[in-house]
Amino acid sequence: MTPLKVATGKRLSSVEAALRILKAFDDETTSLGVTELSKHLGVAKSTAHRLVSTLQAEGFLEQNPQDARYHLGLTLFSLGALVRRRMDISSQALPHLALLRDQTSETVHLSVLDKSDVLYLYNLESPQAIRMRSYLGTRKPALSTSEGRAILAFSPPAVVQLALKAQRLARTQHTLTASSHWLSCLKEVQNNRCALDLEESEPGMVGLAAPIFNAQGEVVAAVGIGGPVQRLNKKNLKAFTPMVMQAAQAISVRLGF
Repeated sequence: MTPLKVATGKRLSSVEAALRILKAFDDETTSLGVTELSKHLGVAKSTAHRLVSTLQAEGFLEQNPQDARYHLGLTLFSLGALVRRRMDISSQALPHLALLRDQTSETVHLSVLDKSDVLYLYNLESPQAIRMRSYLGTRKPALSTSEGRAILAFSPPAVVQLALKAQRLARTQHTLTASSHWLSCLKEVQNNRCALDLEESEPGMVGLAAPIFNAQGEVVAAVGIGGPVQRLNKKNLKAFTPMVMQAAQAISVRLGF
């Protein structure tokens, strides 16, 4: 652990101090105690304890109950993996997203799971006058969307349970909130390898999505299309389903699946 060089008289803000605590860990220093961290920061032990307690509560640090020392938490791993995933997926997916938009003339989404929400990383809007609008960085409850369901259907049970706990409010009159409904829905997605959202995320809008897998066989994202219920009727959904699944498969192959 490299000691900090803090200019005399300079007072660390809480954010800066918290970030420096995280940066204190490296390959050689995998665990630290409060006393070590207070010396590292040049602050009182009580201040260091307050900072590590906050970081622990948010999952950035974890404490070993046997020796009371701290190590980096899984939240940091999740954030780092998410950044890596987004970088890889966005670059590999773009040509397939464009092809899918051209094939269907509907808005195309690339989404990842962030806790109990889906986060839209990329979108190509439909050329149609009436279309589903989407914005990069938009979040929606995962279970209400076709992309979220496509991901959750192949996610670990703990991830699914987190989404189930968060799905308390209906986004539209078509959204159901019972856990039994969602578990049945995810089982159906597993069998079909694609997910439908029939006006459960946005009134008047329908979504269709398929999961994307990485080289380790883990679900990392979903590709989907969305449009008005008048256009995405049963006939068109049947025609577009293999196109969406093919796009998801092609992106998965690019990721090493």
